[in-house]
Amino acid sequence: MHLNGAPVRSCSVPLAAVEGQQITTIEGLANLDGKLHPLQQAWIEHDVPQCGYCQAGQLMTAAALLKQKPKPSDADIDSAMAGNLCRCGTYLRIRAAIHSAADKTAYEVAP
Repeated sequence: MHLNGAPVRSCSVPLAAVEGQQITTIEGLANLDGKLHPLQQAWIEHDVPQCGYCQAGQLMTAAALLKQKPKPSDADIDSAMAGNLCRCGTYLRIRAAIHSAADKTAYEVAP
């Protein structure tokens, strides 16, 4: 999730610590009209999800990365995503999807 725009691991943040803070979850990436966020669309196009266990954390971290670096290098992506483990090993697809979303001309920065 994003806490005040920064990615944090929701599993390690106590509920009391987020009271009154701005929280965005994976569901908050899509537009109100139902249009998927470019990262969500890229995830589908690159067949990233398999078991789904890590997807929320991967997507939210990637959204924060693109907000900071709209055109990240492979090294930028690897560094930003390093704390997110994928049990299925789709790291190359994750990187490709992030590059794909970054290349979208209509990319809108996530909240």
